[in-house]
Amino acid sequence: MAKVKTRRGVGGSRRSHVEVLLTEDVANLGNAGDIVRVKPGFARNFLLPQGLATVATEQNKKMVEVHRVRLEEAEKDRIKSIRTQADAISKYSVTLEANANEEGHLYGSIVAVDISKALKQANFPVEPDHIKLDGPLRELGMYTVKIEMHEKVKTDVKVWVVPSAKGEK
Repeated sequence: MAKVKTRRGVGGSRRSHVEVLLTEDVANLGNAGDIVRVKPGFARNFLLPQGLATVATEQNKKMVEVHRVRLEEAEKDRIKSIRTQADAISKYSVTLEANANEEGHLYGSIVAVDISKALKQANFPVEPDHIKLDGPLRELGMYTVKIEMHEKVKTDVKVWVVPSAKGEK
């Protein structure tokens, strides 16, 4: 009986995993700049043709590390400026007028959008999704509202809800 030679697959297809460098965030796999181990077919048929990854050579690894250091420095500067803004916001108080009855219950309610507009008028760049309310404000009074400007930067702002001067005669 003749011995049959088996041929190995092309491009290392017999290897169980290959290392690729992600160029973009890929769900359930990693973020841009991560080096991940994937099956060769997944890399060859999906990640590389779509431009989501590149071969993890030493040159590419060095370039990504330099880029990552630059991004970290930029992020530190950004967080520092956000912290400065958060300190200024914590020293500020917002006064909002609203129509209310004699018991102090509002006819409407104060929501995150209203607080955001008041802060933007005072030149604070706070978006409605930064404001963390347990629910709409429905009564007159003073409230302490939490603001999350970044996952690492949180602060509070005092919100005064006062009766509208238009309703008085």
